[in-house]
Amino acid sequence: MIPGAMSRTALILLIATSLRSRFCSVCADFPGVFGDESPGFGPVFEEQPVDTIYPEESPEDKISMSCRTRASPPATYRWRLNNTDIVIEDHYSLMGGNLVISFLDKSKHAGNYTCVSSNEFGTVVSQRASVQFGYLDMFSTDEREAVSVREGQGAVLLCAPPPHFPEDLSFRWILNEFPDFIPQDKRRFVSQSTGNLYISSVRASDSGNYSCFVSSPSIAKSVFSKFIPLVPIPERGSLRKYPADIKVKSPDIFALAGQNVTLECFALGNPIPQIRWRKVDGELPASRHDISMAGTLLHLYDMQYEDEGLYECEADNSKGKDWHRTHLHVEGAPEWVEKIRSSERDIGGDYIMSCVSSGKPKPHVHFLKNGRMFAKNHELRFTDLAFEDSGMYQCIAENRHGMIYANAELRVFASAPSFEWNPVKAKLLGARNGRVVFDCRPRAAPRPSVSWSKGTELLHNSSRVFIWPDGSLELLNVTKSDEGRYTCFAENDRGRANSTGSLLVTDATKITLAPSNADISVGQSTRMECAASHDPTLDLTFIWSLDERVIDFDRDGEHYEHKMDVNQAGQAGTSSSELLISNTQLRHAGRYACTAQTPVDNVTAAAELVVRGPPGAPGGVRVDEVMASSVRVTWSHGTDNLSPISTYSIQYRDASEQDWRDASTAPVNVEGNAEMATVMNLTPWTEYEFRVTATNTLGTGPPSAPSPRITTREARESSSDLPSTDPHCLPLPFTDLRSALHCSPLPSDLPSTALRSALH
Repeated sequence: MIPGAMSRTALILLIATSLRSRFCSVCADFPGVFGDESPGFGPVFEEQPVDTIYPEESPEDKISMSCRTRASPPATYRWRLNNTDIVIEDHYSLMGGNLVISFLDKSKHAGNYTCVSSNEFGTVVSQRASVQFGYLDMFSTDEREAVSVREGQGAVLLCAPPPHFPEDLSFRWILNEFPDFIPQDKRRFVSQSTGNLYISSVRASDSGNYSCFVSSPSIAKSVFSKFIPLVPIPERGSLRKYPADIKVKSPDIFALAGQNVTLECFALGNPIPQIRWRKVDGELPASRHDISMAGTLLHLYDMQYEDEGLYECEADNSKGKDWHRTHLHVEGAPEWVEKIRSSERDIGGDYIMSCVSSGKPKPHVHFLKNGRMFAKNHELRFTDLAFEDSGMYQCIAENRHGMIYANAELRVFASAPSFEWNPVKAKLLGARNGRVVFDCRPRAAPRPSVSWSKGTELLHNSSRVFIWPDGSLELLNVTKSDEGRYTCFAENDRGRANSTGSLLVTDATKITLAPSNADISVGQSTRMECAASHDPTLDLTFIWSLDERVIDFDRDGEHYEHKMDVNQAGQAGTSSSELLISNTQLRHAGRYACTAQTPVDNVTAAAELVVRGPPGAPGGVRVDEVMASSVRVTWSHGTDNLSPISTYSIQYRDASEQDWRDASTAPVNVEGNAEMATVMNLTPWTEYEFRVTATNTLGTGPPSAPSPRITTREARESSSDLPSTDPHCLPLPFTDLRSALHCSPLPSDLPSTALRSALH
């Protein structure tokens, strides 16, 4: 070898060290991503330009487009207009990263602007922002022709707004003189789409001069038209009537998810038409709509994709009906489902950078690298990573409703192993006969090979010792003889390093008294006990859980109380815990686990608590075989809460009542295995609803949900409906159903199934 020449390995190591200092310097600002040794990072946007409308008549003859990034070292800035770099001279100047445009000229300065920020780690491009020029011209000075309309007929006064930009105008109408604006009501309406004034039925009082008043909130300017005379023509006698005729019809609309939308509908006619709205293919969005201006406006809030469909406006009066349908399409601007994130990767490794977006229509996705087009795809796959793959990446998702950006820095690095930022744990505790794991995670690229030693003994895989592919060391069934110093050695083609930690073996924790199963009723109290032995040098705590959810004694203190006793006895520490459960409810039933936990290990024992209570509510209550004074009620069994249901009761109420009443049933006593009964003695032609309750030895449960409302049939008079006049029929309890039927026969309309059940 030539004297003084550097070996290839040493040269590579020197280059790698130099590049690492360059490419791994972002850590302080990206903790957990690049590591604490890196003092620099690529540009990250903190402020980006936004769309701007410049009023052509503005006295302020300049605008400022914002752009600011956080970067180390500080970034430099340049701007593009319609993808062409801007030369900073004449009309353009930079203040920090902001672009100031002076002496604006529509032919030169209108367009789409982007800010480009760069430092030694890469380049990022801002979101696109437009500069547009707003204006609202004056109305024509030509005189407007008078509008003559017979009283009772409808009238439309055309606004015909002058040329303008943007489109977001608001309209009002002046009557005779400014500022007497026409109030809108169910007879008069101003469309915010066309600006036209509509009068459903002209009255003599509508006579006057009308002017359309137009405002542009974007440029803070208003103009008004020449006056239009409205001349009502008197009718002889009473006013003629005209059928409803819809003149204001919202066109098909494309709305964005999350936006608010207003649909217009107004009809001419005499009498004044009534307006009603409905969604043809579904229900109007619950709690997200309202109707105003006597029905002429339907407001839809926070639009969702399911709100898309046909909306119908119906107008009617005593002379006729008219309707109009508007198709509302709901689309969405792009939103991120998955974004790219900054990452540091080993040289020679593989990596996938992916971003996923949602929107309607489906967004197009592409990648930029350092501000330039890199790939037209939602995913980048890297194999055998090299230093030149490092840089600033941007994923862009775009559809006709907008564009979104996700930024990330990819850092490719190479280095010899180092434990400086992640050494082996200095002291590890392990329980006797338990399992311990030493982690070995040096910083290195490429991935190093790893070996372990205990003292001076090199370790190999065995029945109790495992060195895993990720470098960790696992020991099983540890004993006191496993105590000692363990060293991890890591090596790659750029160097080697090692780190050492110690293992201390403690006594294992054992449950000496496990909780016992319990069986109680709602409202009763019980207790569970738990005790454990443990290493006396370790702190122990007890954790109680119900069905794997830890009990929160602060939140559930009304029902749970925890008592703990810790004492020392000879060589081993012993502790005990008692869980008190008071005023127990059904929800407290389940598997209770007691976990005795030290910093080294934990052990668990469990017991079942059974809680019995009144039945749950029956389900599926429905009514059929509806007669004039009787119906059949059916239901399904609810839970018996571990105590068999003995009886069911049926209650009813009619539409005029708030309170429920007990029903007369056949059979009189409805057994716990029944699923139907007949309710009698109802009033004909009356609307009723019914509910069912279940009872067991522990009480009566909550009632079922009410049945759908039904109306009993109209009464049909029959001699069998009259009470018996037999002198032997006294108001005494009957000994059997047959004698009862003799004195008080069942209604003639009682279902045959109920009669058979009663006689049985």
